[in-house]
Amino acid sequence: MEEPLAASAPSTPGNSAGSEAANDPSNNRAAKLSCRHVWKLFGDGAEQFLAGVGGAVSEQALAEAGLIGAVRDASLEVRQGEIFVIMGLSGSGKSTLVRCMSRLIEPTGGEILFEGRDLLKASNREMIELRRHKMGMVFQHFALLPHLTVLGNVAFPLEVQGVARRSREERARAMIELVGLQGRELYYPRELSGGQQQRVGIARSLAVEPEIWFLDEPFSALDPLIRREMQDEFLRLQTLLHKTIVFITHDFDEAIRLADRIAIMKDGVIIQIGTPEQLVTHPADDYVAEFTRDVTRAKVLSARAVMGPPVEGEVAGEVRAEARIAEIAAEVEAADKPFAVVDDEGRRIGALTREAVVAVLVGRSAS
Repeated sequence: MEEPLAASAPSTPGNSAGSEAANDPSNNRAAKLSCRHVWKLFGDGAEQFLAGVGGAVSEQALAEAGLIGAVRDASLEVRQGEIFVIMGLSGSGKSTLVRCMSRLIEPTGGEILFEGRDLLKASNREMIELRRHKMGMVFQHFALLPHLTVLGNVAFPLEVQGVARRSREERARAMIELVGLQGRELYYPRELSGGQQQRVGIARSLAVEPEIWFLDEPFSALDPLIRREMQDEFLRLQTLLHKTIVFITHDFDEAIRLADRIAIMKDGVIIQIGTPEQLVTHPADDYVAEFTRDVTRAKVLSARAVMGPPVEGEVAGEVRAEARIAEIAAEVEAADKPFAVVDDEGRRIGALTREAVVAVLVGRSAS
């Protein structure tokens, strides 16, 4: 008989998702949004089926009931001010899960807590107000209104809220300047490049000052150069705004560049949650290992991950414990002495040698 599908594990110490490192900077932040045992089954009678089986669902049982399991027992926490990336191949359930978080798609079961409140118990009117005032959304397709100018598009959600014209246009102009489109307020979408159109979409979503920001593959339709520029812009905005962000991508290079933590999904199940470094150095299974196999480890591994014990005597300098090897490799390689590795308080906690850095560069991690 087929075994029930394994439940996805939230990122808490001791479970199969891998424990969070004590030095994870987001560890002490409160949860902004939590998913607890969330299911989305497509097909007739899905809610009755899930209630009847009590959460232990096999692939065979789903097939016999004529149901498709798009999201299966998903649990996670998105912490205040972090960039939480959900990734997986096409059909893994990542977009469905994010739409469940905002109830654009109704979950079949589980709990979705936003600031401690279960959204599945909120009325449709209450959800509309939450989406209008506390949630921002950016999708792969820009969905700009072609008959409105840049200013009109960015101000549109504020117009829906009933904000007076002068106030909404003032706010819109500030957002347009924030995303680097000042001077193009009266352009129409057809007069903008793809990257500029996506900037308008970002400005529009920020106009309502969202408390949580959902981005579903927002850069995947852009060519590689523009995509890199948009990632830079995104990181710049986050430095300024400190938003709580759920970001979907299928590109691991993009994920490791942007994420504080990453959830990897397969067939609707969350396989592992962790920092980019944790996923690379301690993959939960062969699927995660394969997913991360081609990543350049120097971009992911920190000085903390490859340092040795502190050394006595003179050192060439100091490097931050969380500095990526790619950022410091040239300096360490050029020195004839090791570097002291220091924590956030400036205390020396280890030493980084030229040999350790070279080992990472040639593909031998210290894990």
